[in-house]
Amino acid sequence: MNTISITYTLTYCLSFANNYQFTNDGKCFNVKTGRHIKQVYNSGSIGYCIKGRFYSLTYLRTKLILIPNIKTPF
Repeated sequence: MNTISITYTLTYCLSFANNYQFTNDGKCFNVKTGRHIKQVYNSGSIGYCIKGRFYSLTYLRTKLILIPNIKTPF
């Protein structure tokens, strides 16, 4: 059995759902479950289903927060 792992750097999170985080190239991940969230097309707009509800990209861009870098002594 062969295993391949991919590492992503998450830089943004949502203000209303901290467990949904984004990479610089626009990929969305649920950090609690470790799943990649797919972009969907719904009634003329592109976005993501977050917590069972559809949000468009224009709305989500206004709710993005930069994840702070926490410096540890280790």
